[in-house]
Amino acid sequence: VYVFELVHDEQTSLDIVQESFVNAARHLERLREDEKFGSWLFRIAHQKCLQHWRRRKPDEPFDETWSENLADEDFNPQEWLIHKEQEEEFVTLLNQLPWPQRSVLVLHCLEEFSLEEIAGICGLALGTVKSRLHYAKKTLRKLLLEQS
Repeated sequence: VYVFELVHDEQTSLDIVQESFVNAARHLERLREDEKFGSWLFRIAHQKCLQHWRRRKPDEPFDETWSENLADEDFNPQEWLIHKEQEEEFVTLLNQLPWPQRSVLVLHCLEEFSLEEIAGICGLALGTVKSRLHYAKKTLRKLLLEQS
């Protein structure tokens, strides 16, 4: 989910995840005992996303397609439509954030990493993570107000 939220292309995100696992397998001996494997793997994926963003053309559009599993027995079309609309609005707003803010927000809110873990994943100081998260929330609030 994290990689897809940053690159917005299913095939590219799958490629990045695969590259991340291959890279992790090659360098497993570098994993320090005090590090969590999940955080370490997210750090590798984060770096791969950064590399992708640096190579990406500025005018390259995002693919905002989302797949839903509708096989649920309790499926309610009206609730699904409301949820889908809210999700699309959130994704639209999220895509307007600068990449550094978006990545921190996705790691914290969607992936539920602690601020300390995010600092480790992104290779940032804790204060920088807090600042980016603060500005991401501030920007989202502003965008929501402008939308209303």
